[in-house]
Amino acid sequence: MKKNGKNEKLLKVVFFASAIVMTMCGIVWASSDGGHGGVHNSWLKIDTWKVLNFGILAVGVFLIARKPVAQFFSSRAKSIEDEIQALELKKADAEKKLAEYQAKFKNLDQESKQIVEDYIKQGEEAKTRIIAEAEAQAEKLEDLAKRNIEQEFKTAKATLQQQIVEKAMEKAEEVIKASISSDDQDKLVDEYLKKVVA
Repeated sequence: MKKNGKNEKLLKVVFFASAIVMTMCGIVWASSDGGHGGVHNSWLKIDTWKVLNFGILAVGVFLIARKPVAQFFSSRAKSIEDEIQALELKKADAEKKLAEYQAKFKNLDQESKQIVEDYIKQGEEAKTRIIAEAEAQAEKLEDLAKRNIEQEFKTAKATLQQQIVEKAMEKAEEVIKASISSDDQDKLVDEYLKKVVA
């Protein structure tokens, strides 16, 4: 980079010097009569020297500026070539990254499909498990209800039997009271006393 800047400065100096020399030559040529009104062969004397001076000047400028100009253009070509290579490397890196991102995008699509499938599978498993648990709970509740019904039935049956016995006892007592006379009562009391005494 520094070498390119130095070459550019040198090239500018050479072109500036060439411009000054050309301007001076133009001034010298303009100060002469330009070949008008003089002798016909005067052109050879005046213009030959001018052409010769210009040729020497052109050869000198060429010899002085040849190496820096060549270096400038070769260094410029080299820097352009280096920039092209750098851009090619960047392009290759960008293409590589693009390929990686595309691969990741494909994988991301596949991964998202896999995740959705996994969630569906987990949902189905959870559904099956919940249904099984609900059926088991329903069976337990049904068994518990049957046992409660049986227990209530046994309790009701025992209560009913107790009530029937009590009613039967009351009826029997009424029948006995209605059918036993006072003599029968005395007789029963005597028999009971004999059993107790004996």
